[in-house]
Amino acid sequence: MKERQSGVLMHISSLPGKYGIGSFGKSAYDFVDFLVRTKQRYWQILPLGTTSYGDSPYQSFSAFAGNTHFIDLDLLIKEGLLQESDLDGVDFGSDPKAVDYAKIFEARRPLLEKAVKNFLQSSDLKAYKKFVADNANWLDLYVDYMAIKEHFDLAAWTEWSDEDIRLRKPDALADYRERLSEQMEYHRVTQYFFFQQWLALKDYANKHHIDIVGDMPIYVAADSADVWAQPHFFKTDAVGKPTCVAGCPPDEFSETGQLWGNPIYDWKAMDKDGYSWWVERLRESFKIYDIVRIDHFRGFESYWEIPADSETAATGKWVKGPGYALFKAVKEALGELNIIAEDLGFMTDEVIELREKTGFPGMKILQFAFNPDDESIDSPHLAPHNSVMYTGTHDNNTVLGWYKDEIDDPTREYLAVYTNRKEYETVPHAMLRTIFASVSYMAIATMQDLLELDGSARMNLPSTIGGNWQWRMTEDELSKEVEAELLSLTTIYRRINTKLKAKNNVNQNSKGEKNV
Repeated sequence: MKERQSGVLMHISSLPGKYGIGSFGKSAYDFVDFLVRTKQRYWQILPLGTTSYGDSPYQSFSAFAGNTHFIDLDLLIKEGLLQESDLDGVDFGSDPKAVDYAKIFEARRPLLEKAVKNFLQSSDLKAYKKFVADNANWLDLYVDYMAIKEHFDLAAWTEWSDEDIRLRKPDALADYRERLSEQMEYHRVTQYFFFQQWLALKDYANKHHIDIVGDMPIYVAADSADVWAQPHFFKTDAVGKPTCVAGCPPDEFSETGQLWGNPIYDWKAMDKDGYSWWVERLRESFKIYDIVRIDHFRGFESYWEIPADSETAATGKWVKGPGYALFKAVKEALGELNIIAEDLGFMTDEVIELREKTGFPGMKILQFAFNPDDESIDSPHLAPHNSVMYTGTHDNNTVLGWYKDEIDDPTREYLAVYTNRKEYETVPHAMLRTIFASVSYMAIATMQDLLELDGSARMNLPSTIGGNWQWRMTEDELSKEVEAELLSLTTIYRRINTKLKAKNNVNQNSKGEKNV
């Protein structure tokens, strides 16, 4: 039986800091120290990939590359690649509680270009050259894609005016690589910066017995290096455009369903190839995460396929996925992997059977548990030990926003009785107490609920573009009171990280001065 543990869901972008978006710098190390002091075991984050239109970490230009917004500028200054004066007067956004992605996009590029130039002029590039060689299988493709995409004013690859490069003809690739070599080197070096900083942070967390729970979207974006390079692994037409796209069917939350727009995998082609693309994707993921949460796990059993020209998801249909064959191939190649199955949505016996066959823990969302008239599969009293319990995910409202705006009085009354909520107890605390008390071996608290924030701190509203993925925590919000409450819940419900020493002697000298 797995040991009871707990952690916090807090994306990198939401960390506090002075440069408009969270990064791999001091505030990230401080957050690890916070997790240590509260005796947590896990830090869960959202996908670390490059974001595209809409700023969603679930729509990336690459299934392998990292988001350069997270490169910490102070660490570049420490390395001598930037000067503090370089940042004077730079506008990263005026609201410390929200990411302004447009300003971030404009402000960071000149600074990173300067850092890259200074880096390439340094005498010792041995580590960089090793990184390039070790990651050539995905890095070369990514830098090609991004440099050529920028050459065509950031248009999706299916819209590039040069058919030869759309089709990746060798002569065209050689020509663009020669013409855009400087831009390609920029993308190569910034990926080195990203992984150098991230792996140093992960190493710090691991040495302090904090495991990183990463997040893998099941699908990739149509506008990505992956689809450009291997369109035969996706259901696309002769020019590479999707013939059908992914989404979710209509349900009680959406009358028209969710139209995600991602291309659907050609699972027959992937099966014929031995699922090599998935093997490599998971191999790379476990280099940067300790545990991987796979989003939309039910799509491996059956997925909702929507004609590409549809305006809503309502016109879709269920189609059988690869099932256990995919995970069998992955296990044969990589061995046993520590995976969490995001098994939310329309559940069937077949999906449950697939999850059980893999042995992966599923997820339970407490916001879905309170139905005064019927029983919910998310009810804590029905949760198996091999599951992960959350108050909500990135797609849910905060507990406070949900309680105030999304449920009726009978549901509120049922919640109060079920959680044995006291008159003096806040709703977020009652919900957190319930997930920590549950039999699920892992309980994950969202940072917004620990801070008891309302719906304005919601991370994402599905099926909308704009205004999402923006929430940030300010440094003063992570108070001693919040810390004490989390430590209390962890202690009372016996979720203490047993790998931590009895006395948490976090190296205070490391704060802001860590060798990363």
